Amino acid sequence: MEKIKSLADLKRIKENVQTKIDLREKSEQVENLVQIKVAMATCGIAAGSKETMNYFIENLEKNGIAAVVTQTGCMGYCYAEPTVEITKPGKDPIVFGHVTTERAEEIIQKYLKNDELVADIIPVNFDTIRDR
Repeated sequence: MEKIKSLADLKRIKENVQTKIDLREKSEQVENLVQIKVAMATCGIAAGSKETMNYFIENLEKNGIAAVVTQTGCMGYCYAEPTVEITKPGKDPIVFGHVTTERAEEIIQKYLKNDELVADIIPVNFDTIRDR
């Protein structure tokens, strides 16, 4: 437990607690928020996905973007790690590859704020198996 030495310390603790409460409330209405899933399997962690995830967590609120950031296992795109899947409300998910902190900032500014697509989108490369 950290010691409170000033009013600023108390305000910082209050903000941290409020952020945790907000996250719990957001998780109950996730379909109305941007959902960001960061691949955190061994290959992703080795490529820097922890830094990428932390960057999204720290910078989405600063940019006024209501989102839930979670981690997931391997997405099968080891060659493109760190990989991030982003789902905007009412839209199909998009998987981005090679998402460093610099690329995360570009995704925030261009895709999340202005709906502009950016490089390194991993295309869907499979069809579902149909009953014959």
